[in-house]
Amino acid sequence: MAEFPAKARVVIIGLGGIVGASVAHHLIERGWDDIVGIDKSGIPTDVGSTAHASDFCYMTSHDFLSCWTTLYSVDFYEKMGHYARVGGLEVARVGDDGRMDEIKRKVASAKAFGTNARLVGPAEIKEKFPLIEESLVQGGMWDPDAGLVIPRSQTVAGKLVDQGVAAGKLQAFANTSAKSLIIENGRIKGVETTRGRIMADYVVVCAGIWGRLIAEMAGEDLPVMPIDHPLTFFGPYTEFAGTGKEIGWPLLRDQGNSAYMRDTGDPKTAEGGQIEWGYYEETNPRLVHPRDLLEKDQARLSPSQRDLDMEQILAPLERAMELTPILGELGYNESHSFNGLLQVTTDGGPSMGESQKVRGLWYAVGIWVKDGPGMGKLIADWMTDGRTAIDHHAIDYARFNPHQMNEQHIWDRCTETAMKVYNPAVHPREPFSKGRNVRRSPFYEREKELGGHFMELGGWERAHGYAANEHLLKEYGDRVPVRENEWDNRHFWRVSNAEHLKLSEDCGIINLSHFYIFDVEGPDHVALMEWLCAAKIGGDANVGKGIYTHFLDDEGMVRADLTVIRMADRCRIIDGADAGPRDFNYVKRVAEDKGFDVTVTDVTEKYITIGIWGPNARTTLQKVVEDPAGLSLENFPFAAIKPIRIAGKDVSAFRLSYVGEQGWELHMRYEDGLAVWDALRSTGVTPVGVETYANSRRMEKSLRLQNADLLTEYNLYEADLARPKVKEADFRGKAKHQEYRARDHQPAMLCTLVMTDNVDSKGVARYPVGIMPVMDPATGETLVDELGRRSFTSSVAYGPTLGKNIALAYLPWAYCQEGRKLNVEYFGETYPVEVAAIGYKPLYDPQNLKPRS
Repeated sequence: MAEFPAKARVVIIGLGGIVGASVAHHLIERGWDDIVGIDKSGIPTDVGSTAHASDFCYMTSHDFLSCWTTLYSVDFYEKMGHYARVGGLEVARVGDDGRMDEIKRKVASAKAFGTNARLVGPAEIKEKFPLIEESLVQGGMWDPDAGLVIPRSQTVAGKLVDQGVAAGKLQAFANTSAKSLIIENGRIKGVETTRGRIMADYVVVCAGIWGRLIAEMAGEDLPVMPIDHPLTFFGPYTEFAGTGKEIGWPLLRDQGNSAYMRDTGDPKTAEGGQIEWGYYEETNPRLVHPRDLLEKDQARLSPSQRDLDMEQILAPLERAMELTPILGELGYNESHSFNGLLQVTTDGGPSMGESQKVRGLWYAVGIWVKDGPGMGKLIADWMTDGRTAIDHHAIDYARFNPHQMNEQHIWDRCTETAMKVYNPAVHPREPFSKGRNVRRSPFYEREKELGGHFMELGGWERAHGYAANEHLLKEYGDRVPVRENEWDNRHFWRVSNAEHLKLSEDCGIINLSHFYIFDVEGPDHVALMEWLCAAKIGGDANVGKGIYTHFLDDEGMVRADLTVIRMADRCRIIDGADAGPRDFNYVKRVAEDKGFDVTVTDVTEKYITIGIWGPNARTTLQKVVEDPAGLSLENFPFAAIKPIRIAGKDVSAFRLSYVGEQGWELHMRYEDGLAVWDALRSTGVTPVGVETYANSRRMEKSLRLQNADLLTEYNLYEADLARPKVKEADFRGKAKHQEYRARDHQPAMLCTLVMTDNVDSKGVARYPVGIMPVMDPATGETLVDELGRRSFTSSVAYGPTLGKNIALAYLPWAYCQEGRKLNVEYFGETYPVEVAAIGYKPLYDPQNLKPRS
């Protein structure tokens, strides 16, 4: 082995797993060299999860990013000659109609995101997988591209490392542990290892189930947890003797039983001649903190493997034997069976990207084999270009709030996600039951008294509606449909739509305490924001104003959507709870990289916001302010910010609207919030849940939402949010932004669709939630623009003012005509939609207000 180097450009911790090896390979592809990889075990790993992974890949899930990374990974494995594309089945048992509905939903996601899954009936299932009892299944899904990494992903990892070493770009050192990280002035400088010190400009943590221990060296944590995954083997099974195959039959998922099954091929292959049956515990998942993992010399099997207790699996195994009796006919191979540790995360997404505390320290943790190469490419592109071709907000480590890195929070949330690992019938609005009540508004107790129906975002408890407003259903009940389908009605409260109508006809107040707020101050605070923002921030005329704007990336694509308030001595950024932490970290990094002299401070918990909107918002607010005349139209123009006094408290009133009605955001100190709320309530104003703000009125107004409608895959013109003129000052992405402006037309436009018929084949009116593919009625194919981007709904909600389901979706330019007839698919049925607006055009705008600008 070569002498251990004193310096490298990049050190990868955990090179021996499929993730570390993939990161190294893709960095080399992007032109990086002088890479050193270390692993606490052999290379490829003999102790990490890659060493015992089941190695199968299914393409289809309910989010675009993971479909993309899996499709990329499978193509990558196949080009290397290490993939068996045997196909995969997911089945729904007779009587499990909920599972069958989930499969139909998944097929719609396949159409949306570009995988090839389709529905199949019992006979075809039996034909493809003869080991199943046909009479016990009602149907399923066939994924022709599913398959197995052969002979193992461990083999692929070793091969990638060997290629990098042979190219002279990579040095690999097995049995070398990281002891500590060398950090100076908030920047990574190197790693202390069991072989000595190595200095480096970048360190990438790909340590899998040990990743949290490396992050701990940097003074932070990763919201991931290893959990037991029972893997059992039955045999001998000789069906494929003499074939040389690593797998013969297609993969089988029985997700209603939280289990899967596959054969291991020819008995002469490494693990052949058996049936593997794997299970994911839904009711009592067994987590283990990485600090409690054994070392290699202490573990009977491996540090990432634990002994299996048959009590864990007895009941589901009996159900499995009913569906596939061969499991009961073959012998149980106890010596091969074990609990293989894998990782779950607090929100279902991995922890990737740069550390929040240490520049140059990167994470790629919480990634499964099916996504390894794809995620490796994203990390390499991200480190090279500062961006990725696919929007990566859902995996960015910067997305986490500090409270989400609390050890108990990680344990609780990971316990909950572990229960759902193999049960993808998770509702798009599914709330967490654990890790709640972290952040509450100063008037939370008042909302509880009103019977608030609480959901959570960014740790904040948000009432989506109030039981105390049920009386409004007597007034508006004929305009608020009853959602007969349980899925459409789940985590939705009918009173919310009645509150919507009350606000639009009178006035309502909405708790917006969830806003993420941070301050940028210092000598260069205006210059920094001018560089970051597409809108003009500088100039004396903007002091005292709120400026709606966007951050673009270097390709001119939409990275953030927020409001900048120009104060006398700082800029205050008002952001969404979901996107805020990421934008906060981004602003800090850009300031450091560009050398701006600023301080960036999170003040989210110091200030809260109440929205007041509706045709009577002005007269209602005038009842409680000390200077009612100051709210008049001539004294308080749109987008202005002015100080007002309510109940003796100082409030900043910002006149703008995210709901289409006239009104204000009222910003105040947290400790003043209760007095202001009570003063407003004393007028008799109706409290309105955030459902109206975030969904129904927003959609009637055709307003866009970051991380849903606004993504780095589309530019500001395609979103139809570009300003009439490009500002003179330079800003990030300006050159590309001007290039897009010069086009005759954009490749796609964000359009508003309305569903023209929402009644299903059973005669039940449907109210869609989640993502649906947008299809050409003539061909039944999902629309694809000239850049290869597929059309699917990015937001959808029922608009009670209009009495229609409304959706936003990017459509190829050729389909951008108002009145154009298209289709969407929802739970296996096709529904007609019509293009109601190209770009930004409100469907309902009583005040004829501008968008939030």
